[in-house]
This record gives sequence, structure tokens and C-alpha cells, in this order.
Amino acid sequence: MRLWIRDPLAILAEDAERGVVVEDGRIAELVPAGREPAAPVDSVFDAGAHVILPGLINTHHHFYQTLTRALPAALDRELFPWLQALYPVWARLDPEALRSAVTVAMAELLLSGCTTTSDHHYVFPDGLEHAIDIEVEVARSLGLRAMLTRGSMNLSVRDGGLPPDSVVQDEDEILADSERLIAAHHQPGDGAMIQIALAPCSPFSVTGSLMRRTAELAGRHDVRLHTHLAETEDENRFCVEKFGCRPLDYLEECGWLGPRTWLAHGIHFDPSEIGRLARAGTAVTHCPCSNQTLASGHCPVHGMERAGMSVGLGVDGSASNDGSNLMQEVRAAFLLQRLHYGVTAISHRDALRWATAGSAACLGRPDLGVIAPGQQADLALFALDELRFAGHGDPLAALVLCGAHRADYVMVGGAWRVRQGAIPGLDLPTLIRSHQALAARMQAG
Repeated sequence: MRLWIRDPLAILAEDAERGVVVEDGRIAELVPAGREPAAPVDSVFDAGAHVILPGLINTHHHFYQTLTRALPAALDRELFPWLQALYPVWARLDPEALRSAVTVAMAELLLSGCTTTSDHHYVFPDGLEHAIDIEVEVARSLGLRAMLTRGSMNLSVRDGGLPPDSVVQDEDEILADSERLIAAHHQPGDGAMIQIALAPCSPFSVTGSLMRRTAELAGRHDVRLHTHLAETEDENRFCVEKFGCRPLDYLEECGWLGPRTWLAHGIHFDPSEIGRLARAGTAVTHCPCSNQTLASGHCPVHGMERAGMSVGLGVDGSASNDGSNLMQEVRAAFLLQRLHYGVTAISHRDALRWATAGSAACLGRPDLGVIAPGQQADLALFALDELRFAGHGDPLAALVLCGAHRADYVMVGGAWRVRQGAIPGLDLPTLIRSHQALAARMQAG
């Protein structure tokens, strides 16, 4: 079937004023102004009321944290004490609660125009050994592309780390399950719906041995690597005190500095370290809402891009954001980076690029992130019919400046996954009620 998405209000693509033609899950052609599709089409979608973006790509999240939004014990705390308040609650996570959390997070992402998401799951209390398999099932049911990272922690409080003993695992157990997940679920190449990456949580929650062996495993199976790095000054001090070096030096010693790796946050790298990251081809995910909520600092996105780094966007966990709305993250990134770099240095198109092509580069997905012939047909269509848009001029700028937050239609691989602002087949009121009950049960202990 050839579908012509015709005559959009605006589109984030060159020479596509009359829209795009989708065929077999890909962009078949762009239709310039004054032209018709080069070959007959089977159906037409009138996009005259819509702004079309490449599907947004979320490159850092913790789905399970939708169960602990605005938790009183964790309010108004910096990262380390924030984690210490939340770990005991997260230790009560079970399969039912996780399935609900993943569904809530993925639904919220889809409705915000997100077509591909990563997740960093590293909490594995007893009974939750198949957490990533649960995430795979939910992603497939909703039709969302996902790079699911097999996170890990093996350094607990008794070893000088932060997490409680009940949520860490043995190194061999972690690596065996990582290999199992790659064999069971990882789809290489263009068009992949499910991919697996390996993601020890952070330098203060895993051993150096686990970091090194994880990098070796990723190399053998050609999968990507992910971790938190340079998020806070506390982390820098921890690495200097424990390892005698800064976090990036430690990362390189463990065999992680290279094009296979993307890092969450990257706030506290100095200019020389940014140069090293650029030369290595290592990318960074900017998480503006989380960084502001925890007052962790400011990711130097403009400096990173000028050095040649790829930078994407992530909503981060819903306990530090406290949401999973990637379109709102675009606006937050735009405002934060413009505040630091100035009006002439940062535009709304920069912010949209971070959430699309920049994020695709983080995940190693050249088939995503731009609207061009041959690319996957992942699209987000926004209607400008809310009060917040009344009086707008430039439709693309209006999405960012006026605060778009909900897509009207979302397509993944040529299939509509959101129609008229709703996910077909998903009962949101029931999901919200059951999720709130599960969260209350888990928070009560």
C-alpha cells in the first residue's frame, strides 16, 4: 500500500511541502511544492491541520520509576540522598508493578510523539529476574520501537556503594542474563523493533570487573553500551577518591570509550574531556528536566556539538522528571540551552534535531530520525488546535515555543499507533487507576 500523507501545515524536511509517501514501512518519496507523487497512491491522509516531525527518539529513561513520582521522602534532595530515599521503595518492585510501569511510560511517550525509546533498567530484586522480557512484551503490544538496556548493579551498601543488598546481583549472573537477552530479543540492522544494549548503572554501583567484562561482551555481540556518567560533582569526587581518577578516565580504563557507547547526562565534563569524547565517537544524552529537578547542573550541549559530538534527548526517570513526555523535554532543552548560550546560538530547530537525528545517532540508528526516502516511516503529527497555539506564525516554531505536549497521530514503521490523540485498544482510565493502586501499595511497604 502506498499512502500519501498530503499537504501538511508544515513538515521538518526539505522539499516535502506537499507531504510524504509511505510504502512498506518506509518513506518512499517526498513530494515537493507544486508536484504530485511520482507513482499512483492507494490512499491519502489529509494532513492540512498537522505539523509533521520525524518520530521523536527517547535515549534515556527508567520506566519503573513511574511508580514513584513526586515521592515525599525524595523531594528536595540532591542525587545521592535522593537515591538513598528511593532504593528501599524500588526494592519492592514485582512483575505486576513493573508491567504497569512500563505500560504507563511507553503510553505517555507514544502520546507525546515518541516512536523509539530506550530504557535503563538496573533494579532486579528477587522475583524480577525477567524484567527486560516484560519490557519486550509491552513494547511489542504497543508497537513502539525500543532499545532495552540490561542494566546492572553489583556494588551494594556493604561494598561501599549506594544500593541496598536486595537489588544487586552477582557479576556472573548479570553477564549470563545479558547474553541470554541478546540471543532472545536483539534484532540487528535497519527496521529493528527491539534491540538490547548493556548498561551497568554507574561507577558508584558496579565493580570495575563488571564494567570491563560488559564491554567485552558487547564487543563480541556488536551491541551498544550505556551508563550514567558525569551527572554530579559528587560522582566526580567519588571516582577520584575510589579510583584515583575522574569518571571519563575510569570509563576509558574499563574499555568503554568508543563509538559503541552513549552516556546519560554528561554535565561535568571539562573541555578537554569533551574533545576526547568527540574523537572517540561517544555520544551523550541530555536530560534537561531531570537535571533541573535535581539541580545537577547544565549539560554543555552547544560545546559538545561544536566539538563534533552527537547529542540526543532523554526524559530520564519519572522519579526525577517527573514525566515521560518527550515533546515537553524538547521545549525544556531549548529553553535551558538558550539561557546558557544565547538567542542566536540555539533555535527551535536545534531542539527538534536533538530529539530526532541526534537521538538516532546515540542509539546507532541511521535509519531513524529524519524524514527522507528510504528511512523508516516513523512520524509524529501534531495539530495546532489548542488554545496555547492560537495566534501562532511559524508552525514548527510553535510546537516548541508554545509548548506542544500531545501528538494527534503517531506512525511507527508505517502503522498508525496513535489516532486522534489516543492509543487504539488501550484503556487509559483503567490503566491509570490500577497503576495508582500499585504505586500506593509499593510506597506503603
